Amino acid sequence: KTSFLPREGEAQPSKCPDNSAFKQQRLPAWKPQLTIGSVLSIFFLTGAFCLTLGVCLVLSANSVREIQVDYSDKCSDCSKLRENSSNWNKECHCSVNFTLKEDILGDVFMYYGLQNFYQNHRRYVISRSDAQLLGRNVNIQRSYCTPFSTYRNGTPMAPCGAIANSMFNDTIDLFYNRNSSVIQVPLLKTGNSWWTDKNVKFRNPESYNLSSAFVGTARPPYWQKPVYLLDEEDERNNGYVNDDFIIWMRVSAFATFRNLYRRVQRVRHFAGGLPAGNYTFQISYNFPVTRFKGRKHVILSTVVWSGGSNPFLGIAYLVSGTAATLTGFVITGIHLKLRKKKTYFQKQ
Repeated sequence: KTSFLPREGEAQPSKCPDNSAFKQQRLPAWKPQLTIGSVLSIFFLTGAFCLTLGVCLVLSANSVREIQVDYSDKCSDCSKLRENSSNWNKECHCSVNFTLKEDILGDVFMYYGLQNFYQNHRRYVISRSDAQLLGRNVNIQRSYCTPFSTYRNGTPMAPCGAIANSMFNDTIDLFYNRNSSVIQVPLLKTGNSWWTDKNVKFRNPESYNLSSAFVGTARPPYWQKPVYLLDEEDERNNGYVNDDFIIWMRVSAFATFRNLYRRVQRVRHFAGGLPAGNYTFQISYNFPVTRFKGRKHVILSTVVWSGGSNPFLGIAYLVSGTAATLTGFVITGIHLKLRKKKTYFQKQ
């Protein structure tokens, strides 16, 4: 038998760690000495920085020009038509007039907004197949797309999942009423998504043409046309790389949200932006919202260096700066009171 015990007279191995600076915890270290001067400097400097940045952000957000038009009630006839799913193939159009009292100069962005639409439900968020959206040939029955994965006859949906099936599909056009003529405002429908989305996260299946790439698949139940016909005018903006589709697949964390829809092309009458005057939204109404008590609106807005018109970030900096400054004053008061008491006892 082999024995692992040390023989008599042999030195037993030591269990002590090596005599190194790391294992013996002798590495050089720096421990800050917090004095009253350094602590107060940190609080007051932090407060001044946050207050300054907060004021800049709030002023920047307030400088954004924005107009919001709610068309939920003005298109009530179309809304009633869309509540009956059997009318999915019937077109319904409505128009909404509004007035710009002042020019909106610079780049103008058009958004569509939804209210009371909860995209943050867990089953809704995961109801997609990222492998399918990359153009891969995958078995979507094993994905999280169920029940929007295949039809009863086994035909797979492209794209699959609840997110894609509920895609916003209203068509919105903008017209400028200039004197006695009506001019359609040119809108850009490409270049609205992120570069990483177009080139990394979304790709079409490889094929000699797009329609053959989706042979053997069917559109989602609530769609009016297949994915390879989302943009019949521009082949590069079709299929899974369609800008409207990509933006919709980026779900929102809140029940009220807006998504970028179009950008105003700065040409001819609109080279400087949108001039003041009377405008009309021509809407092809397809997206029903009455059943979940939602509302729809269109937003025309400019952007600044800090983003859109949301002042939340600026207010957060103002609150943080105020809290840091007040804390500095409180610490100063406590320090002066304790120092006065210490001086009093020393005199006694």
